[in-house]
Amino acid sequence: QAQLVESGGGLVQPGGSLRLSCAASGSIASINSMGWYRQAPGKQRELVARIARGGTTTYADSVKGRFTISRDNAKNAVALQMNSLKPEDTAVYYCNVNSLFGDRWGQGTQVTVSS
Repeated sequence: QAQLVESGGGLVQPGGSLRLSCAASGSIASINSMGWYRQAPGKQRELVARIARGGTTTYADSVKGRFTISRDNAKNAVALQMNSLKPEDTAVYYCNVNSLFGDRWGQGTQVTVSS
């Protein structure tokens, strides 16, 4: 079964940028969408951004205009460019792939925005 491997998290100052990447270790059939979710301490996991098979994107209101999601269908990979980061963006970010067979999740990568 293909695993999702994430990279790119870390510590950044407010106003800075980070790029998260996620790639599947094997093939995944019938993908509907790929995306990123995040979970801050004491809060529920929430959608950050999602890109559908045809390229339609969805963003949380809190990140619109600051984050950009992109996808490489041939490589089953998805990336999240995060600009103008704020302390409230601090969370564990999870890669998600939704397919005909259900959801798959990455292990999570920590993003901390702090001065």
